[in-house]
Order: sequence, then structure tokens, then C-alpha cells
Amino acid sequence: MKKLSPKTGLSPGSLVFVGHKKTDKTAIDIMDFNPTELKEFRTDNPEDLLPLKDNTEISWIDIKGVHNTELISQIGEHFQIHPLVLEDILNTRQRPKIDFYDDYIFAVMKMISWNDKNKSIETEQISLIIGQNYVLSFQEKEDDIFDPLRERIRKGKGRIRNMGSDYLAYAMLDITVDNYFLVLEGIGEHMELLEEKLLRNPDKDILKEIYVFKRENLLLRKAVWPLRELISQFERSDISLIKKKTRPFLRDLYDHTIQVIDTVETNRDMTAGLLELYLSTMSNKTNEVMKVLTIIATIFIPLTFIVGIYGMNFDNMPELQWPWAYFAVMGIMGLIAILMLWYFRRKKWL
Repeated sequence: MKKLSPKTGLSPGSLVFVGHKKTDKTAIDIMDFNPTELKEFRTDNPEDLLPLKDNTEISWIDIKGVHNTELISQIGEHFQIHPLVLEDILNTRQRPKIDFYDDYIFAVMKMISWNDKNKSIETEQISLIIGQNYVLSFQEKEDDIFDPLRERIRKGKGRIRNMGSDYLAYAMLDITVDNYFLVLEGIGEHMELLEEKLLRNPDKDILKEIYVFKRENLLLRKAVWPLRELISQFERSDISLIKKKTRPFLRDLYDHTIQVIDTVETNRDMTAGLLELYLSTMSNKTNEVMKVLTIIATIFIPLTFIVGIYGMNFDNMPELQWPWAYFAVMGIMGLIAILMLWYFRRKKWL
């Protein structure tokens, strides 16, 4: 469990950044658009956001870097955001959720990506504040998965520039969920390769990889399951910010989330199956070794008995005086070993 020690003893609503700083400088990217026009610019001055709250156009205000508590506080004052919401934005270890306020909606979700080099999942928290004509998005770093959405806005393709802020928020959620499928595809391909390696030559390194995937699937599960509840509440709420024509898209997004959850559960079962396969394979290898050792020991039991008899040094052992006794005993011992091997092979023990 990751400690939340920076907030210990503070009152609710205290603005303290919790997490790892992922970018050096906070930047604000703004896309202000309507069906016919688009204005796009970057700023680091929160005063530039004041006209965007009450304008008639749709504004997407993307804040990249949430470690700057002073900037977050100023934005909160401009848009009259509740201190508890600002506190959750600064806490990058927040569970995905959605809260409804009088004039805006607050949502938290996890953006995930698959690091093919390290074979691991990387997560980033995204917080959304959906107002009447604006969407505030708070991200931990510069890189994100929303470039296709920005291109759609720039080119005016689809319905994005003809809909409201609720549809813009839906589009961001939709891209996030679609990205889950890409991550799950990468995990699935690597798990198939891992299964092939496991069947060829199981070793301790493969066991480590299995436990890594077990942990990564748990991380995915924690991100996806609350997201299903978030989208369900988003679609079923009766708040006026969510237009009737947006709700069918949210229902479709909910179905996609269910598919992601099913895939996560399937991968979870596959991970458990890989672990059982590893343990079974190692047990079989151990049994094979024990079988060979047991056969060798069984062959030497009668041979040891014969050698033990002739090693007792009794005076009255007539065959000891026979010139061919040594060769006869060795021949009998060899014949016994051959007959036992033949018997074991006939029984398919070898």
C-alpha cells in the first residue's frame, strides 16, 4: 500500500500534491470551438481562462502537470470548484469515480499504456470537470492518448464540434476505454509467448514473469471495474448537463467497458492457468528425475545383495575357490540388470 503521509493530520480540502512529479512545468492547452470556428493556444496564466467559463462556445481546457498546487487553486477559484474536488485532483492515487455538483460533473479515471520494453503497465490519472460549455482535464504529464480527438476537432470531422461539453467528455472516455483494448492486446500476445516458453523450458525467470502479469492484471482490474460504475452513473444521471442525444453513446461505451472487464477476467484466469502449468511442469520434471533415480536404485538392490553375501569373508564358501567364480558372479549380476531393464521397459516405466 502506498502511504498518503503528506496529508496526515490536515483538514479536508487541503491542497497537497500526492504522487510522483511527471513533468517539470505545468502547461495549459486550450481548444475553443464551435461548428465553424476553432481557436487553439497554450498558456501558463490562469487569468486567460476567465472568459472561457461563460462563453457560448465549447472549450476544452487541458492542464498538463497537476503538481502545481497554486495553479490548481487559482483554476478552482475561477471556475468555483469545490475544495474537496481540487483535493482529489491533486491526489494521483485516487480511485476512479464520478461526483455530481450543481453546475458541473467531476470524474476521475485512469489512463493506461503498455510499455513493451519493460513488459509492464504504466498508469496516469486523468480528472475531468464537465461544465455547461467547457471541459477541464487534468493530466499528470505531457504525453497522452487524445491526439486523435484533437485532430477530429481541428478537421471538424464527425459530430464532435456540433455537440456539447458532455459529448466531448464522452469522446475522452471513449478513447480511454479503446486504449484499454490495445493494452490488453499487448498483454495477451505476451502471455501467449510466455505459454510457449513455459512448455519448452520452464525456469525461475518465467515464474517471475507470471507473477508480474498477475500484478499487472490486478492493476488493470482496479482501474476498469470502477470505470464501469462511473460510466453507468454518467449515463443514468438526470442532470441537465448530459443531453438526451449523448446518452445512447454512453450506453454503447458502457458495453465496451463490459467487454474490457471480460477480457481482464479472462487474462486473470490465463495467468492462474500459467502458474498451475508451471507448477505442474516442474512437478513432472521432478517426477521424471525421481523415476530414473528409483529405477537405478532398484537395479542395484539385488546386485548389492549379491555383493554383500560374498563380502562376508566366511571360510566355508566353496565357490570362492573356483577359478571362474568372479566372472560367473559378474555375469549373473549383469544378466539381472539387463532382465530388470527389459522388464521396466516392457511395463513402460522407461
